[in-house]
Amino acid sequence: MNIFIIIIKTLFIYLLVAFIFRIMGKREVGQLGTFDLVVFILIAELVAMAIENKTGFWINLVPVVILVVLQVLISHISLKNTKFRRFVDGKPVVIIKKGIINFKNMVDQRYTLDDLLLQLREKDIRSIDEVDYAILEINGKLSVFKKDDADKKTYPLPIILDGEVQFDNLYILNKTKRWLLNILIEKKITAEEVFYAFSKGNELYIIKKSEISKKD
Repeated sequence: MNIFIIIIKTLFIYLLVAFIFRIMGKREVGQLGTFDLVVFILIAELVAMAIENKTGFWINLVPVVILVVLQVLISHISLKNTKFRRFVDGKPVVIIKKGIINFKNMVDQRYTLDDLLLQLREKDIRSIDEVDYAILEINGKLSVFKKDDADKKTYPLPIILDGEVQFDNLYILNKTKRWLLNILIEKKITAEEVFYAFSKGNELYIIKKSEISKKD
């Protein structure tokens, strides 16, 4: 009977966790933010406790439900509020700019030289002098642009994200606030109305918030 109960519990937990991951969104493990990772670890621990305990099975699942509701709520707020999203997930940080390492950003991110060299080797880069730009993404991965890239002058770095100007990226691309403002004025649009904008050459490609909210 005990084995039968364990089997039923396991099957139920399996379906429950599969449903939980489904409503929490489709993201690969390597794309998880810090908060997502913490929630997943806690859910795993709580689920294991629920299976092992002979009594109080449903009570042990209450914290799991609370965590899922909290995670979904935070994800929803993050979609609506850029500042809150930056607080929860952080933002990409430039580690190498024009072949020069930004040690201040490395210290702020507690990202060591060994970490940098390891991730460069994983991308088959032997030396730092092969790198033009390197950006530490919010999931901890390093995006690298080599000096010999054919399109190194046209990195599709976002200049506006969800209505917020990314000044760091603007300066990386050697663009000024005046350049951006002139284009926005010419297009009769404000930064707050932009969902996503990136630069390629001297052109600014814009996706308006109104465009993504339209239904078929």
